[in-house]
Amino acid sequence: MTGSEVETAGAEAGAAEAGVTAAPAGSVRIPSVRGFAPRSAPGSPKKEGKALRDRVPRAAHAAYEAHPDRPDAVSAVEESGRDRIPELTPIRVGRMTASPFAFLRGSAGLMAHDLARTPATGIGAQICGDAHAANFGLYADARGGLVIDLNDFDETAFGPWEWDLKRLVTSLVLAGREAGADEDACAAAARDAAGAYRRTMRLLAKMPVLDAWNAIADEELVSHTDAHDLLGTLERVAKKARANTSGRFAAKSTEDDGDGGRRFTEALPVLRRVPDAEAAAVAASLAEYLTTLPEDRLPLLARYAVHDVAFRVVGTGSVGTRSYVVLLLDHRGEPLVLQVKEARPSVLLPHLAAAGHAVPEVPHEGRRVVLGQKRMQVVSDILLGWTTVEGRPFQVRQFRNRKGSVDPAALAADQLDDYGRMTGALLARAHTHSADPRLIAGYCGKNEELDEALAAFAVAYADGVERDHAALVAAVAAGRVPAERGV
Repeated sequence: MTGSEVETAGAEAGAAEAGVTAAPAGSVRIPSVRGFAPRSAPGSPKKEGKALRDRVPRAAHAAYEAHPDRPDAVSAVEESGRDRIPELTPIRVGRMTASPFAFLRGSAGLMAHDLARTPATGIGAQICGDAHAANFGLYADARGGLVIDLNDFDETAFGPWEWDLKRLVTSLVLAGREAGADEDACAAAARDAAGAYRRTMRLLAKMPVLDAWNAIADEELVSHTDAHDLLGTLERVAKKARANTSGRFAAKSTEDDGDGGRRFTEALPVLRRVPDAEAAAVAASLAEYLTTLPEDRLPLLARYAVHDVAFRVVGTGSVGTRSYVVLLLDHRGEPLVLQVKEARPSVLLPHLAAAGHAVPEVPHEGRRVVLGQKRMQVVSDILLGWTTVEGRPFQVRQFRNRKGSVDPAALAADQLDDYGRMTGALLARAHTHSADPRLIAGYCGKNEELDEALAAFAVAYADGVERDHAALVAAVAAGRVPAERGV
């Protein structure tokens, strides 16, 4: 063997050890790179998804029956109030008694218990965990333009994609009933949402990956989902959202502090001042928050000074958690308000194992929320971060970032199915950031079998939510559970 032959043989042996297969002369031999797909992946994700129908028929998703180990609704509400601020839990209960749809919004944990005992394909995705119809909305991008997407990620986790879709379709039935729509219209909205999810997933599966990742721009969304009856409502919400800014909130909720700055004014029980030590702890936590931001954001925040901190009650499911607003002012006195919101463990986590999904270790709940949000949205708040206040994890984001939302319980029947199609499409796009759309599309298929099954599930589960809501109302009336309504 010549010297050149020895050199060639040695190179081929080294390549073999590195996992590089021999290639024809003149070709480039590049090994598989960790984090990237192999150059020739075996099998077809679409066929793999289709094969899952044998194990989990699409029609099987129609069934729902309460499991024998299900906690009663009132006990579940009481349990979910643990470790919340005691004086605020009656407000939370009061908001949940407003309607069955409101009860659903505050009972994501109870529904996760139920969903863990329903059929699932085993395909995982980063899911919202609370993808009801009121958790989609408008907000501003970095340049002040409006986008629409999922906008609440307190419960986000890696889990079954079906859970998000089942929560969405159920919420549409309940919202429709609250709005006075007939049963056919409610079921149609659920069916149309599932259909839009399925069709959008198939569309994204066929697109180049980068195009699919950034798909469904605002100007295309209405046409893509045939949601033209919703245009007037979206325009009204957008107009209101454009005025929903930190400046407007600060103008209504702050006053001159007599020292060249401003401070929050109380509006009890929703907005209240906090003791100096508590305010200082929140303000000091912003140093940790800055370390979670991209470095290019730091010069922006360095031009603001922290002026005040107040406590503000938020949401339905979030009532009773610790949530602060922080007033920042620039050199002209123009405000930027940050929300520092407690991040509790996702209510999905106790139920993931029953659905065949691993329960992850979570180093910081605020980090979980922020990274889950960034993983699902096309555009996220540029100031999203997390911090720790007196040992508790928090997420940090802009407050009143031109946010606006459609109230699904106020929509007419001809708008409800439009809204269902729009939210179904958005949910599909969000899931494809973490799950291969070819796999889910292969399972969902071309026909409406899955759409019909999910509509049937939505109606059955909505009936159960109405029973749960009635039980909570009765418990409040009997004095078992304290509630404060109208707050």
